[in-house]
Amino acid sequence: MNQPRSVSTKTAPTDWHGSLCLEFATRQGATQLSHSQAKAPLKTQRPFYPEGSEVCHSVIMHTAGGIVGGDRLSVNICLKPNAQALITTAAASKVYRTNGREARQMIHIDVASGACLEWLPQETIVFNQAVYRQDMRVNLAPDASWLGWEITRFGRSARGERFIEGNWRSHTEVWQHDRPIWVDRQWLPGSEEVFTSPHGLASSPVVASFAWIGRSIEPEWVEKARSVWVGNGEIGVTRLMSGLLCRYRGASTMEARQWLIEVWRLARSESLDRPICIPRVWQL
Repeated sequence: MNQPRSVSTKTAPTDWHGSLCLEFATRQGATQLSHSQAKAPLKTQRPFYPEGSEVCHSVIMHTAGGIVGGDRLSVNICLKPNAQALITTAAASKVYRTNGREARQMIHIDVASGACLEWLPQETIVFNQAVYRQDMRVNLAPDASWLGWEITRFGRSARGERFIEGNWRSHTEVWQHDRPIWVDRQWLPGSEEVFTSPHGLASSPVVASFAWIGRSIEPEWVEKARSVWVGNGEIGVTRLMSGLLCRYRGASTMEARQWLIEVWRLARSESLDRPICIPRVWQL
C-alpha cells in the first residue's frame, strides 16, 4: 500500500470544532435523555419513542452539511444503568475533498450495567481526495452490550468518481473489565492500486461492518447471519471473543444496509427480546 501523505494540522477560521454530549438514564422503567449539550455544527432532534418508553431513539444532525479538512468533531455518549438507546443520523455523512488537511471525528461511549446502545448511523460518503480519521472508544460494564455498524462509500459512484486520492482511517476499540475485547483498525490510502486490488476494495466502492459486542455468541450464530444474506457483494461473518462481527464489500449501500438490518433483527431479538424498529429518518 502507498504510504499516507503528510497531513496538515494547521487551523483556519472556517474550521468547525463541534461537540455533542448525550446522557441517557432510566426513570420508572423509561429511558430518557437526561442531559444534552451541543456545539455547532452538531445537534440532536428531540428524542422520540416509536416502540414505547423503554428505548429512547435519538437522531444526530450535522447542520453544516458535510465534513471538510480541518474539522474536529467530538461525540460523547453515556448510558446509565439499564438505559436503552438507539442512535442514528439524520442523513448520510459527507466527507469532502481537502487540500491535504485531515478531518477528524472522535467518539467516546460509556455503557453502564444492564444498558444497551444501538449505534446505527447512516452511511458515510468519502469523496475522492478526502483525508479523514474516525476514532471510537466504547467502554462496557460487565453486563452491558453495544450493537454498532459502519457503512462507507468511497467516491461518488453515481458520478463515476472513485477514491484514488486521499486517506481514510477508522479505529474502533471496545473495552470490558478494563481490557480490550475488540480492536478494529482500518486504513484505506486512496490509490488506483488499492481501489482495484483484491486485498483492497476490489473495485467495490462500498464496505460495511456490523459488530454485536458484550456477550458470548454461540457458533450457530455465524450461520444465522450468513443465512439472511441475499445479494451480489461479498460478506464475511466471524465470532469474536465476546460477540459477533459481520463484513460487507460490494457496490450497493442499500444491499449492505438490507443485510445488516436482517442481522440486527436477529441480534435484537436475542439480546433485547424485541423486534427491530426502523428509524423513520432512514426512509427505506
